Amino acid sequence: MKTALICFSDAGSALAIKLCSLFGWRKEDVHSIVKFADKYGFTAHEKIAADMGELFRANGALVFIGACGIAVRDIAPHLKSKTEDPAVLVIDDRGRYVIPILSGHIGGANALAKEIADKLGGGAIPVVTTATDGAGRFSCDAWAATHNCAISSMTAAKEVSARILTEDVPITAEAAFALPDPLPSGLIPGKDGGGAGIYIGTETARKGLRLIPRILTLGIGCRRGTPAEAIAEAVRETFVEAGIDPVSVERIASIDVKRDEAGLVEYALRIGVPLRFYTADELNAVEGSFQESEFVKKTVGVGNVCERAAVLGSTNETAAGRLVIGKTAKYGVTVAAAARDWRIEF
Repeated sequence: MKTALICFSDAGSALAIKLCSLFGWRKEDVHSIVKFADKYGFTAHEKIAADMGELFRANGALVFIGACGIAVRDIAPHLKSKTEDPAVLVIDDRGRYVIPILSGHIGGANALAKEIADKLGGGAIPVVTTATDGAGRFSCDAWAATHNCAISSMTAAKEVSARILTEDVPITAEAAFALPDPLPSGLIPGKDGGGAGIYIGTETARKGLRLIPRILTLGIGCRRGTPAEAIAEAVRETFVEAGIDPVSVERIASIDVKRDEAGLVEYALRIGVPLRFYTADELNAVEGSFQESEFVKKTVGVGNVCERAAVLGSTNETAAGRLVIGKTAKYGVTVAAAARDWRIEF
């Protein structure tokens, strides 16, 4: 993740330079007041606090080297929520204690603190104060962040996290995914997830807290000039009918002749996922049984764009993509979705 280091002294500057060496960060990623920035080649600020808003927005992690109080005062005006705020850590300028103070789980501050302490060596101690970590119990939001899963409800996540501290919580998974044995401390196998249980998968009908892996490639074909609104509605209705959460989409795939299709490009930007395009030859080479159209084949050279693109886009080094939503036509748009090979690991 993009990381900014912030320091206020010679000792802190020396530690920042060491961290840059250990993690491959640049001196430009280190921010300080003019006195130390000029001396060490860092990015200079008249007042760090005055520029904290931009640093807060532009980085996935902020590492303060100095006192906790300075960090707290500087970031306080910019706090939004645990799902939006960057990871914030504080390290004393001697490098003895690494303290995550914000976004420990979802933002990854706890994991980064442990990594920094490990690389610093010399007895550096990560001071992790979140309850589940302190108790050695499973943390649903930390696991979700590490494994690129969306969280269905932060309210449910808080309820489950509180429950895990005092009792074991049932966990279930989509049929395509096997739960490892043994489970982490705080979890037990469940039958249906329960009202306060955990479910890992893409299905929307499951009860409890859903941790939704972002593993689907959305294959799309469309008529020339189809607007983004039509594509969005076609996708929405298709996923509702299939009972699959659209947040599980990690990319969109189509044929290369759609590379300049404005509606498709706009839709990808709206949902914040990359677009991948394939040639007709690449799509025709995909193995499997697909719903073919002679008209489409005569037009673009392949009889099915959406299913083939979805499968190809979700194929990885371990397995071919698994078609989970077959070709569905709506509003001049054809939609399909395929899942890449993915496994639950704790």
